[in-house]
Amino acid sequence: MSDASTITSATTETGERSATVPPPRATQNRSTTPTSEAFAAYVGSGWADRIDEVPEPRAAVTSAAAHRAAISARHPGRRLVVPAGRLKRRSNDTDYPFRAHSAFSQLTGWGSDAEPGSVLVLEPTGDGHDATLYFRERAGRDSDEFYANPEIGEFWIGPRPSLRQVAGDLALPTRHIAELQDTLDAVDEATLVVRDADDELTARLDAARGGGADADAELARDLSELRLTKDEWEVGELRAAIAATAKGFDDIVRELPRIVEHQRGERVIEGVFNARARLEGNTVGYDTIAAAGPHACILHWTRNNGPVRPGDLVLIDAGVEVESLFTADITRTLPVSGRFTPTQRLVYETVREAADAAFAVVRPGIRFRQVHATAMEVIARRVAEWGLLPVSAEEALRADQQQHRRYMVHGTSHHLGLDVHDCAQARRELYIDGVVEAGMTFTIEPGLYFQPDDLTVPEEFRGIGVRIEDDILVTETGAENLSIAVPRTADDVEAWIAGRR
Repeated sequence: MSDASTITSATTETGERSATVPPPRATQNRSTTPTSEAFAAYVGSGWADRIDEVPEPRAAVTSAAAHRAAISARHPGRRLVVPAGRLKRRSNDTDYPFRAHSAFSQLTGWGSDAEPGSVLVLEPTGDGHDATLYFRERAGRDSDEFYANPEIGEFWIGPRPSLRQVAGDLALPTRHIAELQDTLDAVDEATLVVRDADDELTARLDAARGGGADADAELARDLSELRLTKDEWEVGELRAAIAATAKGFDDIVRELPRIVEHQRGERVIEGVFNARARLEGNTVGYDTIAAAGPHACILHWTRNNGPVRPGDLVLIDAGVEVESLFTADITRTLPVSGRFTPTQRLVYETVREAADAAFAVVRPGIRFRQVHATAMEVIARRVAEWGLLPVSAEEALRADQQQHRRYMVHGTSHHLGLDVHDCAQARRELYIDGVVEAGMTFTIEPGLYFQPDDLTVPEEFRGIGVRIEDDILVTETGAENLSIAVPRTADDVEAWIAGRR
């Protein structure tokens, strides 16, 4: 990686001073960028005129505007501050790739190309709110920010948009981030902020209004609850994410011979899928789980450093995040050799039976918790039939018993959208205890996991972990399995692997 010199301020091409630019971190011992006046004069001249073409509004703007109107109606008279967030340090002077806060993308439509440090402000008016998007627009070519600041300088990170371009792209009024100070000066107890997006900005607002965490929780809750149902554009983004994810699973099946050959075959799976995520979307929606053999019994195994051996199963839980930041979340469990053993097939088809039973009850009007309860009825009945429970299935299903949950401790479903576990701050009565509505999108993902050292199960079961996860859209009359194109029956999985080889 290259070096940069310290920058303390920036000047626009119109000669106006911008807000102070924080100096690049920990570069003093490596800096070789010239600092002479002669260099600054030369590097700031001789450039072709910039093209400042304003794009047509992107497809997300209608959805984002509807979300802004909805949150405005819930908080009349309150100033709402929604930051995109800042770059997060990975180590020393290197940062993680930036991803805007989901609430910010929800209300602006700005996805993978959002600018770090941006802030959306909804200023109350007599009949609602006026929205303004603040961000640091690109620096003038006569500014040292342009060539010497590795965080935002275009020499370092490439072209950045102007205020006019973003205003046209997102159909939102825009202002330079330096003007945000006027808003901060007006902060009072009626101001709410999305607290976890930008710790520094939240601390400044807390100091100005004397706290506010409890009221801010209402804003976070309401933003989560607005995402419980998806509009047509949002469903389309999920479909795109799922289609890309299906290609990623196809890639993995095609590469199984190479995966088996490598001593860390789980890493090969991760790399193959991540390549598809970058080709088809923005990145992965979460760390890929590539769990072979007994690793499949570890629910969130992401170390992915083990071999993938013939005769074992490999559980792959992965999702592509598209440019709008919507993500898929799909799990398939594959027999590495191409065919299930009798015990593996028994476990696999039981999990599928539970998934199918849960899907069959999905329709508007049921309680969300019924999806999980239905899957658990199948799991309890089957493991009782296999002699694994100390009580009957009926007894195990009682709230004060639950012995069958030893083999599946997680829930069956979670909402899905901008976050892989979407709507997490919604009220319980609207989420787990809520009524299912058309437009909801969630997973169905039962599993069975028999730990390698579990003495309550026969030896042939030990080390087998199976999960099948699909992404579901609730329709007006029932439900659609959006990920049905990824093979999921035992027979179809075997044919899938045989066909790709």
